[in-house]
Amino acid sequence: MKLALIGYGKMGKEIEKIALSRGHEVVLKIDISNPEDLTVENLQKADVAIEFTIPDSAIANYQKCFEAGIPVVSGTTGWLEKQAEVHQLCLEKNGTFFHTTNFSVGVNIFFALNKKLAQLMAPYQEEYKVEVKEVHHIHKLDAPSGTAITLAEGIMENIPSKKSWVNKATDNPAELGIISERIGEVPGIHTITYDSGIDYIEITHSARNRQGLALGAVLAAEYSAGKKGILSMNDMLNI
Repeated sequence: MKLALIGYGKMGKEIEKIALSRGHEVVLKIDISNPEDLTVENLQKADVAIEFTIPDSAIANYQKCFEAGIPVVSGTTGWLEKQAEVHQLCLEKNGTFFHTTNFSVGVNIFFALNKKLAQLMAPYQEEYKVEVKEVHHIHKLDAPSGTAITLAEGIMENIPSKKSWVNKATDNPAELGIISERIGEVPGIHTITYDSGIDYIEITHSARNRQGLALGAVLAAEYSAGKKGILSMNDMLNI
């Protein structure tokens, strides 16, 4: 498979290593030094594009891939308020869009576990205070992380009293607090806690490095090839 890498920082380089080890070819690499090379003509040399950039440029990158008629797999977060718009554009262009807030297989199993725990805790929502905490490296631009937002949404879907999330600690029973910390080179730690005067429940996912994310992105590219529409990790993992 021929790949275009839109975003060639630490994650892009890790994705390239995994892709080459699985027998794929990288035919286009875009970073801040050559944005002019992100053209429909160049994208059409690839079978799939993998996009890891920044929120300000992500949507324009998706549009370019839709115009080129190639699937785009993206892990960029921080733009999700425009998700409906991107999905509509993808469908109008008969494109393929695979997006997730986290490509780790373990994290996506953690998403499912988080939802199940929230279902079990829902009858006791008045007794337990639920909170999300995420820790990442100091280079991460968005807060809270997209993964933390996905976890918060999974909780709110199953605990009716939680109407919205806020990026701070809160005692408002209608709000779900997300605590964000930026420390050193931490790849990513996400923790859900349920705290009461009687006991304390905690589940945590800790990433050791970026390799799991990179492998997941390449697997998503392999899965997306030849498909149409809006795709997700749940589709790929059959969760």
